[in-house]
Order: sequence, then structure tokens, then C-alpha cells
Amino acid sequence: MARLFEVDLEKQDLIFSSAHFITFGNNICESLHGHNYRVRAKVTGTLNEHGYVTDFILLQRILKDIVRKLDHKMLLPRLHPNINVSEQGDELTVRFENRRWVFPTDNCALLPVDNTTAERIAEYIAESLVQHSDFQTNNLQRLQVAVDENEGQWGVFTRDLDR
Repeated sequence: MARLFEVDLEKQDLIFSSAHFITFGNNICESLHGHNYRVRAKVTGTLNEHGYVTDFILLQRILKDIVRKLDHKMLLPRLHPNINVSEQGDELTVRFENRRWVFPTDNCALLPVDNTTAERIAEYIAESLVQHSDFQTNNLQRLQVAVDENEGQWGVFTRDLDR
């Protein structure tokens, strides 16, 4: 049986400030608001030939790059069935039922999620990490990314890593 180890990374530079809104049910949409999000990542696996699970510095750098793309942005879901996002010039128009918002395109992050909940943001960050060319998963078995949106309210996404 393999001996498993875990790396747990939560650093001050893995914080981003963003605005969002989420929907509840079919037609309830909360007001636009923002959070100072914090990100934590846990990686589980066997030790590599150097005696560690993954390089802390590399993991932090990749996560910092992902988080930077979300910082000071309006987070918008690309896959929500009832939220329509259209681009006209340098503006995004967002519609939900009878509500309408217009944002500068460069102030937005369109995410491949169905709702901009903490759980879905955690999933987006985890999938972005796994797709990053420098993130090596040879000895890794599980990845967990957590996003804190309000000092103790964590949305967590966990996925097994295929070898």
C-alpha cells in the first residue's frame, strides 16, 4: 500500500478581490456585491524522487498567476442557463430576467461555470491548475482547492488526479 502525504498551501498572496452575484433556484438573483477571497490548495500523493509531494514554490506561483487573473474583476458565469452575456465593442452586457448590467470587458472574468459560487470558483481554480503545463501530477492522487469568500465560509472542490 502506498504511503500518502499531503501538501497544504495557504498564503497571503493567494487573495483576490472580486465582485459577483449568484442565482438561487430558477429566478432569484442576489444583488451585485464583492468579496476578498482567499485560496487554499491541498495536494495528496506519494513522495517523488526528491522526497516531497510537490514543489511549494511552483504550486504557489501557478496559483498566484491564476488568482491574479480574477483580482479586481467582475466574475461572470459563461455556462448559466438563464444568464446571457453578450459583447459589444469593449462592453459586456449581462441579462438575467428583467435585470441588465453593463461592464467594461477588461474588468470582467468570464468563467466556464454555471454560477459564480465559491464552490464553482474553487473548481475553476483547480481545473486551471491541473491544465497548467508546469503542474506535474505523476505522483499525485488528489487535489483539493478551497475558496473562502467571507472569513470562514469555504467552498471546496476535490478531484482525483489521473495518472
